[in-house]
Order: sequence, then C-alpha cells, then structure tokens
Amino acid sequence: MTFKVGIDVGGTFTDFLVTSKNAAPFVHKVLSSPGDPSIAFIQGLEEIAAALSPGGSVGEFVKQIGTIVHGTTVTTNATLTNTGAKTALLTTKGVRDALEMRRGIREEQYNNRFTNVPPLVPRHLRAGIPGRIDSQGQEIEPLDLDEVDRIAGNFRGQGLEAVAICFMNGYANPRHERAAAERVREAWPEAYLTVSTDLLPSVRFYDRVSTTVLNAYVGPKLSGYIDRLTVRLAEIGFEGLLLIMQSNGGVMSPQVAREKAAQTLLSGPAAGPGAGLSYATVHERKDCLTIDMGGTSFDAALVIDTPVMVNEGEINRYRIALPMLGIHTIGAGGGSIGWLDEGGLLRMGPQSAGADPGPACYGRGGELPTCTDANLVLGYLNPAFFAGGKIPLKLDQAHQAIAERIAEPMGLTVEDAAAGMFRVIANDMAQGVREITIKRGFDPREFPMVVAGGAGPLHACMIGQELEIPLLIVPRESSIFCAAGMLISDLKHDFVRTFVTQLEQVDWDRLNALVSEMIAAGDALLDEERIPAEQRRYHVKWDCRYMKQYHEVSFDVPLEAVRTQDAGSIAQRFHNEHNRMYGHSLEEQSTPIELINVRVQALGLTEKPDFPEETQADTDSAQAFKAERNAYIPEERAFRSIPVYDGHQTRFGHRFKGPVLIEQINTTVFISASFDCVCDRRGSYAVYLKGREDLVETTLKEIGS
Repeated sequence: MTFKVGIDVGGTFTDFLVTSKNAAPFVHKVLSSPGDPSIAFIQGLEEIAAALSPGGSVGEFVKQIGTIVHGTTVTTNATLTNTGAKTALLTTKGVRDALEMRRGIREEQYNNRFTNVPPLVPRHLRAGIPGRIDSQGQEIEPLDLDEVDRIAGNFRGQGLEAVAICFMNGYANPRHERAAAERVREAWPEAYLTVSTDLLPSVRFYDRVSTTVLNAYVGPKLSGYIDRLTVRLAEIGFEGLLLIMQSNGGVMSPQVAREKAAQTLLSGPAAGPGAGLSYATVHERKDCLTIDMGGTSFDAALVIDTPVMVNEGEINRYRIALPMLGIHTIGAGGGSIGWLDEGGLLRMGPQSAGADPGPACYGRGGELPTCTDANLVLGYLNPAFFAGGKIPLKLDQAHQAIAERIAEPMGLTVEDAAAGMFRVIANDMAQGVREITIKRGFDPREFPMVVAGGAGPLHACMIGQELEIPLLIVPRESSIFCAAGMLISDLKHDFVRTFVTQLEQVDWDRLNALVSEMIAAGDALLDEERIPAEQRRYHVKWDCRYMKQYHEVSFDVPLEAVRTQDAGSIAQRFHNEHNRMYGHSLEEQSTPIELINVRVQALGLTEKPDFPEETQADTDSAQAFKAERNAYIPEERAFRSIPVYDGHQTRFGHRFKGPVLIEQINTTVFISASFDCVCDRRGSYAVYLKGREDLVETTLKEIGS
C-alpha cells in the first residue's frame, strides 16, 4: 500500500489527511508547535502510524508513503510577527529610499496620523551602488564592482543573514544584478541571496524591490525549517517525495521553495479553492466561494472554473507582486479573542489565543474569552467530545472568562454576551467574503459557499444569512480541507517578462521567442521534478491596458493565438475582460491596447487520489441520532433542545431539518432554523435555505426524493 499524505500547519492545529487506493481517507489533527512546526509534523505521523497499525513503528508506516504535500505558515508568521532574517539591500545609487517611500500613496487617505509600515530593511542596511541601465536595457553608467565588494564586506561583519539585490531597470537587462550577485557570493557565500531578475523580472520598481526584499527576509527562516524537517523525516525513514504548497495553488520541490521562499506566503490556504471546486462539481457547479475558518484565521476565495488569481497583493502591509490565489485573510478563528474597544463596543480578534495557551475552556492557562468559549456556552460544542475527547472542555472556565471580560462590563448575561460574540465574528467573516466578491464585481448570492476549517461549519449558516447565500456545502473532510486540497494540487511554476508595445506593433518573432524561453525555463524545473512530457501543460497570460491607463488587466491568451499571431482574437479577449471587471470597454472608440507583461505558467500534472463516493442509504437519518442538547437558536434569540447526530454515521441520502447539530471528531456542523440539509454522494452536507430544494436537485434525483 502506498500512501499520499497532505499536511497543513495552522496556527492552532496541524491537519493530516492520509489517502491510498485501498482504504478510505484517514483524518487526523494535532496541536501545532509554533516554536518549531516540524515537531507537530512528526508527532502527527507517529500518531497516525499507531492508529493505522497498532504496535507498528512509524518507520514502517513512512516507508509506505510515496508523497507528502505540505502547506507551511513559516514565512507567513515570520512576516506577520516581524521575525524574519536581518537583511541588507543593494540597489541603484540614489533610490535606496524607494523601499520606504513605497508608491507615494497614503494608504488611509484622510488619516493625517497614519504612518507607513516600517521597511523590512532599515536605512543603514540599504546601500546605493553606482551604475545604471536605462529602460531599454542599455548601460548608461558601468556598475562599480569595487563598491559592491566594499559594501558586501562591510555588511558581512554586522551579523546579517540575507541580501537582496534590486537595481533600476534590471528587468530590461540583468547584467548588473548578475555581476553584483557573483561578487556577493564570492565575498559572502553563507548569505541567503535574492536577485530581483531571478525572482520578478518585470516593471514597477517598488513592487520589484519590495518582493525581492520579502523573499530575502523570509528565505533563511524557510530554509532552516525545511532543513530541520528533512532531517527529522530522514531520521524516521521517509524516502518518498516531499512537496511544498505555494501561493499560486500549485506545489514545488523543497529546493525551489528554498530559493523562492516568498512563493509560500499563502502556502497553507492556497490549497482550499481547488478543493472547494471538487466538492461543488457534485452539484454540477463550476464555480464557488470557499471559506476556511480555523483556530486563528479566516480565509475566503473565489473559484470561477479555476481559482481566481491575482498578480499582486500585500501581507502585513508589505507589497508582493508574485502570482497568487486571490485569497482574503482576516484574524477570525476559533481562538479569536473577544474584547471591548474604547467605545465599549464588542470586537472579535484579530488577536488569537492560538494553541498555547488556547481558549479559556481548554484549561491550559488561557484566561481571555474566545470564539470557542462562546460556542461552548451556546451549546454548539460537546465538552466531552471536542477533538474526539482528546481535549475535554471546561464550561465553567469559558463561562468565567466571558463573564469577567465581556458580560459584566456590558451589563449582559453570559449567554447574551456569547451570542453577541457569535454574531460579531460572523459579521466579520461576511465582510471578508465581500472583499473577494462584491469588491471584484461578483454577487456572492450566485455562488455556492464551500465551508471548511474546524470552526467554519459552526458559523456557516450565520455567514450565509448575512450574505443571502442560499446553498452551503460542508465537506465531510472540512476540518482538514486544505490538506485535502494539497493532494489534488499540481506542480506550478510562474514566469513573467516585461514586453512593452502596442498590440498592433508587436514584434511577433521576438514575442514568440520570449514565450519559448519561459516555456524552456518551465521545462527545466519540471525535468528536475521528474514530470513526464505528456503530463506538462503551459498557460499564457498577458497584462494589457488601454493607452494612457495606469493599471493593467491580466487575461488568458491561448498559446495557439500567440503562435499564429492572432492579434484580433487577443484584443477581443482583453475588451471582454475589461468590460467584465469595470463595466465598460473602449472597443468602439478603437483605443490602442498596450501590452506590458507576458506571463507563462508551467504545469506538471500529478496523480490525484480517489475520494470514494458513498452508496445510497435510506433518507431517514435516525440511525445517526445521538441525543438532544440545549443550544442557542439565532433566529429565535433563545435556547431550546435540538437533535444531535453522529457525523460519522451519516450517509448519502440522509436528510436533516434545521435546527440541528451534526458532530464529528474534528468539527461540528450547526444547521440553523433557516436551513435544511441533505448528504450528497461524497458524504458532504449540502445545506440549503428552507424551501429551496431546487438547489440540491441533483442529489435529490439521485436518492429518488
């Protein structure tokens, strides 16, 4: 038996999903180890080995693992907590302050007290080197290599770990950057080095320098973690393939991850959108929203045929211009702490109790009230069955924390305060969904919402009501959703080159040569990763704009259209995408189109695990009934006794009428009074607004209902 394992390290829990061709998927969770995530990684494998083969060793188990796909938060946490490497920047003389000046745009336009985020490289560690390349790639001043040697020697004695090199117009001609990099490697071989033209050879100097610095800043952290992890895996006998999840929704080898560490800044949540689509297809949908509420954060993303991508974004207010999934993340999870602001208003998060000490009800020393404490007080969680009973919850400690910090200062009962916490965090998450839908021109009501995370299924109905979303899909594996998504991810490598020209003036020979060059670079990486030629795919995108616009629109361009020089069909694709995004195009005015960047994504298709489908059961769910429990009903603003079902006993065809609770070891689904539910053939819970059976018509036909 050969296993494939997805491992997603979160702020509170580390999730594991084990699949094979000969057995049902196996789900497991352990508390994360923030100090060194590899500890929880190995601990989880040891516990899984003991569960799957009692008496067997972890070594015997890992020898049967063919592939481990790993999502890591090492670089994310380093950026959010400002604990990355001490980094130096070598740039063109006269522009070393561009990193601090940013784009010259105040983020909060009307806030005179608003200050920029401190740069990751302080001014005394930013050095300007004489030498200049113009925008056409011509040298107008030679690079002063003696100054490079002097600066490198000076910085080396200051205890720095990383160096970023980013020169003006380096994208047009990388000669100066490569010469400087060669000198730095000779003088300072132990430094982690990032060169902008290797990472992001495209226009916009601030975007490029910020991304280059970010990569250098987090690179040593990730490299050290991967080194520790590979040593620990070797010690327990792992001989299979380790792949690292990256921000664009694909996977890459550990070596590529070491060199391009910034591509893992969304490593954990990036697997979610692809997984969401696989569950939505059961209901004949090719689009969906995905939400993932874990212990620390809440991630929202949009899928339209494929997960929506963006070419730029921010993390902790630092600019990054690498292709990534359009995921919006806020601090809202089971561990989010409830607090009162200066005006006495109730807030939830973004601070989190995390895994240590965790919510007050964990009994591990936490004294602050969290979302999990509120869910316990409201009756949604079984204190004796949380994490299958491995973490018994203390109702009295949750009650005390909410009473002291929230209820008494607000003059409320503990139950009313807990209900307020439940509503506030749902509103926060609904706003997060609006960021990736309404603000991008999409109506959230038109998409099914695929719900994930250990805490997500408890809050899904409230989010759905807030956004008027009538169909929610809760996968059976929702608590390890991203780990499941990792196992269906392909190898992906993104390349970009700046190529500025008007569409009607394109030098097609030069453009095709550039595309071929990027495809060859993708082939080289896929060769290293041993991907056969028949499992390779290439996708081309262009970044274009109407003349005199500032921002570009990125859109898919068929490779065949580039090879056949079909400018007309490409122009039409641009007009259509501009119209979709902004509600208008300038096609009728015959406004010239300007090409700015050409992008190529190299795809290495991987073998996907089979997620089994269930055989139909009777629509009567009585066999899964466990008990009745007093729980808070938001629509009624009151407690009442509602049925509780065993989620491990539910089957395809079972139907439930809200309000109801469905308990699993790793999550609990709360179906509020406004919704009903039917189990689909994947074992997922299709939760639909009462009276809207048409939304689950496919499943109802399959069960003959």
